[in-house]
Amino acid sequence: MDIVLVPGFWLDASSWDAVTPQLVEAGHRVHPLTLPGLESRDAPRAGIGLRDHIDFVAAQVDALDGDVVLVGHSGGGAVIHGVADVRPDRLARNVYVDSGPPAEGQAINEELPADGDDIPLPPWDEFMEMDLVDLDEQLRADFIARAIPQPKGVATEGITLTDERRLEVPATVICCEFPSQVLRDAIEAGEPWVGELARVRDVEYVDLPTGHWPQFTKPVELGRLIVEALERH
Repeated sequence: MDIVLVPGFWLDASSWDAVTPQLVEAGHRVHPLTLPGLESRDAPRAGIGLRDHIDFVAAQVDALDGDVVLVGHSGGGAVIHGVADVRPDRLARNVYVDSGPPAEGQAINEELPADGDDIPLPPWDEFMEMDLVDLDEQLRADFIARAIPQPKGVATEGITLTDERRLEVPATVICCEFPSQVLRDAIEAGEPWVGELARVRDVEYVDLPTGHWPQFTKPVELGRLIVEALERH
């Protein structure tokens, strides 16, 4: 299977380096991506929005033969859901890593502090404690060293969804910061923040207790869970 790996904010393709060996060993072809504006700290980011990232990943899907699995971490979850909307017939599964599908018009995060066209990685004390579980001092230092400013438009542009067939793309949600039961309870209660997830026809939930960056804190386990999700289906 072709697996396209979409990083979350402040990260490039190399953020998947510790996850990909498990996928390759299982016989999959792996395509970690660096999204537009994340090529380097000096890359231009003006005018880059969420649609640009969706279109970029859709073009990667178009370049592959057969069905594709998309894996999206954090903000990358919005990107892969956008691709499900424009390429629903090309996707075998979407895997949301500590993320989920946004609803029509929803932005990823409009509250992150920007510096012009950039959103730099915030200081650690601006994250919630649950974000930082297992992210020790060395991992934090490594993260800071690799962090690239996020294009502001990607965080603030509301997603446009037009094709209901996106809801037919099967999904696996890997829950890290809080257990999957929280999502199930929120869906049962009809809470708006899980409204789009509730509409996806075929969803499974898998727990991986750790912080928001399992590709750093539990990469082997994350790779194994992705492989197992594909083996089950």
